[in-house]
Amino acid sequence: MTYTDKHFEEVRKAQQNAYAPYSEFKVGAYLITKDGHHFYGANIENAAYPATICAERSALVAAMSQGYRLGDFESITVTVDSDEVSSPCGSCRQVLKELCDDEMPVYMTNHKGEMKSLTVAELLPLGFSGKDLNK
Repeated sequence: MTYTDKHFEEVRKAQQNAYAPYSEFKVGAYLITKDGHHFYGANIENAAYPATICAERSALVAAMSQGYRLGDFESITVTVDSDEVSSPCGSCRQVLKELCDDEMPVYMTNHKGEMKSLTVAELLPLGFSGKDLNK
């Protein structure tokens, strides 16, 4: 899958649904499945910070709730309103490692449309997941 302007347009739409009254750091995620379905995620904050959910996990949970599983995902695009491109947090990296193929691209963008791309494995080198238990 190659990154296109459509990825950026769609992830910005997802970001509009963010609820970030505490950090004011709105994040959007746009997940594409191999069969062409799209799932959107946004960070939803909570005053009890551990209850906050990130945009990446929001999109993945929506897809998993609809029956998608490991191997079904083609790419995920994430955006932030920052001058710098931001990568997924540690918790999101672990969830990506658990639910996505190691070679799946993660496109990271900022509000200017600048993009960096890494694979799930590059985001979490030497990561451990349930996939390792099946070897």
